[in-house]
Amino acid sequence: MNSSATSAVARGRPVLPLPRQAEGVADAQHADTVSAPAFDWPRPALRHVLVVIALVVFPFVATPFLTFQVGAQALVLGMIALSLSFLAGYGGMVSLAQMTVAGIAGYAMAVFGHSSSAEISLGWPWWLAVPIAIVIAILSSALIGWLSVRTEGIYTIMITLAIGVAFYYLVLQNYSVFNGFQGLRELKPPNVFGIDWREPVPFYALSLAAALAAYALVSHVVRTPFGIALQGIRDNPRRMGALGYSVVTHRVAAYALSGLLAAVGGILLAWYNALMTPGSVGTGWLINILVIAVLGGVKHPLGAFLGALIFVLLQTFAIDLIDRERFNLVIGGVFLAIVLFSPDGLLGLWAKLRLRFGPGKPTTSNHRRQP
Repeated sequence: MNSSATSAVARGRPVLPLPRQAEGVADAQHADTVSAPAFDWPRPALRHVLVVIALVVFPFVATPFLTFQVGAQALVLGMIALSLSFLAGYGGMVSLAQMTVAGIAGYAMAVFGHSSSAEISLGWPWWLAVPIAIVIAILSSALIGWLSVRTEGIYTIMITLAIGVAFYYLVLQNYSVFNGFQGLRELKPPNVFGIDWREPVPFYALSLAAALAAYALVSHVVRTPFGIALQGIRDNPRRMGALGYSVVTHRVAAYALSGLLAAVGGILLAWYNALMTPGSVGTGWLINILVIAVLGGVKHPLGAFLGALIFVLLQTFAIDLIDRERFNLVIGGVFLAIVLFSPDGLLGLWAKLRLRFGPGKPTTSNHRRQP
């Protein structure tokens, strides 16, 4: 007999036993609570394993040009686009400042680490400069979120775009810290374990490890209580606030997490290009990250990498068919076609095709009566 029943008997009130079904439900709930795992890690499907194997084998069967120019660049841009997909797909916040956050991380690493401008760079070791750059980028992303989460829709887009443009003109006109329009050059990854990580295969392996970690992190976070609450805030922020959830706190935390993804991608992008210039954070790249995320599908973490792959392929090989200056026309046409036929990107289009032409059709038990 528990304490509540004992106190009821002492006060002379009868104690009614619980029905056996209620006891069974209570015991089952208690058993589920005890045996439930602390983290709900997503279980990889067979297709995920096959994709990972293909990505690992790719640099050994492809040329160094394809490995570095296409594979590594798509993985790096995909990480930055993934930070935008996380905000837009699961938080309902479209930010055009993700390349700005990546640029902050790249510039911070160049300033604290080594570059061609010895009078600007402090020359700290990579194991100290890289974490500091990531922390600065995360704090900057959280600040951007704190300034923009109180708005919605087009106002959020305009605020983040204004921040991105302001940072572009800051690095363009400042020479004492950012070296103006020339930027900071000779940004090379460190030589660790005797490996030159600037070589195509090692850099691809480094980018692949970071991309897989970012994908696993986002796939896990969206299944946690924080991720579920964030999706609830995306759908109905007023109701979630009435239930006791802090809407601003969750949104700012989402910006901080997206800043982590963008920061790692920004550092890899700086190593990939071996430089950081104002052109790396210009308005064109702010829009390109949005295009990449929408091409693959904003609601799918994998869509960022798929969109980055298509973007890089068009950027690399479209100039063989048309003039380099007409690339924006090509990518704009592809973007327009995908948005018109599938607002959920290529992965959404693939899901529709599977649903329509697949072997089985979905069934539902909630049939409405026809009048």
